Amino acid sequence: MFRGKEKEDEEHLHMAGVKDRSKLLLLEDTASKVRKLEEMRKSDQITKASEAVAEVRAEVDKISERVAALEVAVDGGTKVEEKEFLVSIELLMKQLLKLDSIEAEGEAKLQRKAEVRRVQNFVEKLDNLKARNSNPHSNSSNSVSVTTKL
Repeated sequence: MFRGKEKEDEEHLHMAGVKDRSKLLLLEDTASKVRKLEEMRKSDQITKASEAVAEVRAEVDKISERVAALEVAVDGGTKVEEKEFLVSIELLMKQLLKLDSIEAEGEAKLQRKAEVRRVQNFVEKLDNLKARNSNPHSNSSNSVSVTTKL
């Protein structure tokens, strides 16, 4: 407002007749207040979702160490109890359920999606290790397949 009249946002101050050292009153319209409030809420939701994904990621990191140990054991020819695979898969599935319960938008949604893929890859790896462990001779990485022509 200048001299009791509201000026447009695009209007330059010197063009409106405002001189140096003049006092101005700036007013914020209610629509912009509502927009700012919505942006803050959305930002808070994204932050909370990112934190939740980070918590799940930390748990999956711990489980991934377990998966790596199982992989080393199976690759080394050590027979591992099936229970070890099942427990690890179950722990990963719990983390997958946690990820599914996180409502996210924007960057947090991308983080959640990447973590879901990571968990699914670990589950698939465990399934393969479990199969190799239960039948170590037929599925070993050193096996050779020979075919002959008649």
